[in-house]
Amino acid sequence: MRKRNVHIKLDRLKSDLTEISGLEISIGKAIEEEWAEPLGPTPCPSLATLRDWDLKLLQRYKPFYMPYCDVCCLCTMGKCDLTQGKKGACGLDICAQQSRVVLIACCIGAATHTAHARHLVEYLIEKYGCDSPIDVGADVGVEVEAPVTRLVYGEKPKTLGDLEDVLNYLENQITHLLSVAHTGQEGSKLDFESKVFHAGMIDQVGMEVADIAQISAYGLPKADPNAPLVETGMGAIDSTKPVILVIGHNVPPATQIIDYLGEKDLMGSVEVAGICCTAHDLTRYNPRAKIVGPISWQLRFIRSGFSDVIVVDEQCIRTDVLAEAQRTMTPVIATSEKNCLGLPNRTQDPVDQIVSDLVEGRSPGAVIFDTEKVGEVAVRVSMLLSPRRMKFKVIPDLAKVIEETKRCAQCSNAPCRKACPNDLPIPDAMHQASESILEGLANLYDLCIGCGRCESACTNDLPIHSYIIGASKKIVNEEKFKVRVGRGAVQDVEIRKVGGPIVLGEIPGVIALVGCANYPNGGIEVAQMAEEFAKRRYIVMSSGCAAMSIGMYCDEEGKTLYEQFPGEFDAGGIVNVGSCVANSHIAGAAIKIASIFAKRKLRGNYEEIADYIHNRVGAVGIAWGAMSQKAASIASGFWRLGVPVIVGPHGSKYRRMLLGRKDKVKDWYAYDTRTGEKVFVGPCPEHLFYAAETKEEAMVMAAKLCMRPNDTPRGRAIKLYNYIDLHKKLYGVMPDDLHLFVRRDADLPITIKDEVMKILKEKDWKENVIPDPTLLPRLIRGKGGLTDER
Repeated sequence: MRKRNVHIKLDRLKSDLTEISGLEISIGKAIEEEWAEPLGPTPCPSLATLRDWDLKLLQRYKPFYMPYCDVCCLCTMGKCDLTQGKKGACGLDICAQQSRVVLIACCIGAATHTAHARHLVEYLIEKYGCDSPIDVGADVGVEVEAPVTRLVYGEKPKTLGDLEDVLNYLENQITHLLSVAHTGQEGSKLDFESKVFHAGMIDQVGMEVADIAQISAYGLPKADPNAPLVETGMGAIDSTKPVILVIGHNVPPATQIIDYLGEKDLMGSVEVAGICCTAHDLTRYNPRAKIVGPISWQLRFIRSGFSDVIVVDEQCIRTDVLAEAQRTMTPVIATSEKNCLGLPNRTQDPVDQIVSDLVEGRSPGAVIFDTEKVGEVAVRVSMLLSPRRMKFKVIPDLAKVIEETKRCAQCSNAPCRKACPNDLPIPDAMHQASESILEGLANLYDLCIGCGRCESACTNDLPIHSYIIGASKKIVNEEKFKVRVGRGAVQDVEIRKVGGPIVLGEIPGVIALVGCANYPNGGIEVAQMAEEFAKRRYIVMSSGCAAMSIGMYCDEEGKTLYEQFPGEFDAGGIVNVGSCVANSHIAGAAIKIASIFAKRKLRGNYEEIADYIHNRVGAVGIAWGAMSQKAASIASGFWRLGVPVIVGPHGSKYRRMLLGRKDKVKDWYAYDTRTGEKVFVGPCPEHLFYAAETKEEAMVMAAKLCMRPNDTPRGRAIKLYNYIDLHKKLYGVMPDDLHLFVRRDADLPITIKDEVMKILKEKDWKENVIPDPTLLPRLIRGKGGLTDER
């Protein structure tokens, strides 16, 4: 039995009835302790608890700064010029300032997910009760149901009520972390980075709390590898029906729309479709709902006029959604306190009055915080407005596009192209369109990220994005794909099956394709990477916008990757875990390998588990379109676990990478737990945070970053073969660093052994030991540590 108490002491309490001195009150609850595993050394870590571990990583993977801005203007002593070794008024140099900005970004990301979790938990407790049980897959043998929470917080949540205590801890840490960014606090770039790692770890717990709460309460798929396939794409939306569009990340309002439709037997009569992560969670709740697409598709769908009502909740929503919706006379319902859009609060008003005002156009929208009321209002408004709005449900026709593009001034300095993040050839395409050649604009369709910056830069205020969509009308109408619904957690039995092959290297790695849709060359590159690695029998995991993009390209038979590859967590599988908050299940899978397969103690034992993952679990994240602060905090959570993350070229705008130096031999030593000696383990993995310029560079780097010091000779041979084969296939030459990754003859892939051995001899290669590796001296055999499960 353990107790959690709040202790209040008052020297004096006076009221009309009494006066009391020396009052002490203890408020708490006794909690039945059912977890046999002893508490580890670091439950509920504070900002500096895991600092030593962070600094070990940062000693290997030193920050490489790429300032996006060389001034600081966060206080009134600025703005301060930080170029050429100068310091700001507070004493910070440009390196510490970049790390400080990264910390601020990660605090925003962690706060966003944790606030999301807080709202969900409180809402679900009100709806289902605090004793509602946590269940993410008990029927399929998921016993380690909250691995990140157990690892960090040190307790096993059993009910929704237990999650409130976890959230109290997270909110406490985020407050402390954000205070670090105040003027005159931290001064060390490496300590800023340590706190970045801490923010990422906190974020992972917040995401897990959010997803296990909604899985448990809403009955979302529970570790189901055969979760249903759902329709996605603009062509999948039947615009002849009333259409409700939901955008954001917090699903309760969308579930009430589905529930209301079900109660009124209208589910087949109204289309409910989503953009961004609410779409994922909505289809997890009911697979008859549809996914429009990722975050970058907001402008194209809103301007199409297909939506009869738009319901927004929170996160990653265009802040001009109301203005864009008004172009097509579409009312907007805002449902979150975090995103009210300047609309009147109609929460307490009668439903009939709200519906009347929205349908008759007396108000462009409404704030409604009552989710049940949102469901009824959204459905009734969509059904009443749909017949009236048919004239707005039209993508610009080709003739109109041709006529409108003649207004393009063909500016000599091409401001539209300069404003485009991907430098798309907009002026050329506009000129061709004005001469009735629309292929140029249509070719931009898959490459456009829907930011609208070209329009802001246009001297004639032309709706360039709309022209791109209009020129692509045939493509838009034929966009019909399949995405596997987010399955949630990985089953314990799946971990037992693949834990050995992953740790020993016989499954070459786990590739997690995650993040936003700020792609350099369209979402097809994400699908191509997923296909390549799945064919090579890596385990491919996905979430968020990237998971949608993977499903938006078909083979010659019209099948998407989700139809071609299984959803099991096994070699050759493509595993969609779900929305942004489901990223926690990707981290959870790595943690469960250490806990379930290797039988390492999990509870409050962060350093040992992270050390195990870093040295033995060949996992790499690829956030090819990373854009948001949440993407930054998600990545930083994986860094603390020792898992490398690759971003696309836009990811360099996060201001710094964490790069290893393979030429510095001294950086690549670890302890061999069998002997206690420090041994050379090679640059495995070589980097912790890396920005790739091209898809090809990302794929080659991902294969290399899957190598770990613990690989068996057979496992290392498999990993080396994939690295070499991809390098030759995509670059046309052999890698020049093979001598750093071959430890013994047995590591060499048999089919190319002679070719590689010739290269090794030229590099004066010598054999190295294959250790039982750790970065933690306390884990050396004889010091109470654990040995390799082999």
